[in-house]
Amino acid sequence: MTKAISSSGNPVPVRTPRPRGRRIKLAPGLRAAAGESALNKHWRTYFLAALVETSCVKASAQIAGVSPTRAYRARREDPAFAAQWRTALAEGYENLELELLAHLRNPDPARKIDVANALKLLTHHRAAKAEARPPVDERSEQEVLDSIDAMIDQMRERAAANAALLAEMDGGEGDLGAD
Repeated sequence: MTKAISSSGNPVPVRTPRPRGRRIKLAPGLRAAAGESALNKHWRTYFLAALVETSCVKASAQIAGVSPTRAYRARREDPAFAAQWRTALAEGYENLELELLAHLRNPDPARKIDVANALKLLTHHRAAKAEARPPVDERSEQEVLDSIDAMIDQMRERAAANAALLAEMDGGEGDLGAD
C-alpha cells in the first residue's frame, strides 16, 4: 500500500491494484459445453480459451489461475484434454495467419508485427504438422483382423461380380475370374 498526500497535507493510504492475469470472458455456450455454471468454473475452459488467444502455456495458465505444471500434467493424463489442447493451438496458428494476412493487406502503423518471425513460425508449424505421425490406431488386434477379413470378402464379391459381368459380355465364353 502506498501513501498519498491529501490537500490538508496528511498522508492518506492509497490502494494500488494488484497486477493480475487477464481474464477471458467466455460465451455462455462455451460454459455450457464445458459443463460449467457461474458457480462452478473450471480452469481448463479458461486455459484453452487463453491458449487459442496467446499460444503460450505460461500465459494461459496464469489467466486460468493454475500452474503450467498442472496444465502439462492434465494434458499427459487426459487424452481428451490433450486433443482439446492440440485443437486450441491449431486455432491459434490459424488466428496468427489471419492476423498476419490482415496486417500485410492493410498495415496499421500503431500495431507492430514482426512479419519475418511470424512467417518463420507459420512455416515451421506447417512443416511440423506435415511430418506428424498419424494418430495411433486404438483398435484391438481382433478388430483389425475382422476389418481385414471384411475387406477381403468385399474384394471376393467384387471379383465374382466382375467375372459374371465379363462372362455375360463374352457370351459365356471362358471364365476369366474363376479359380
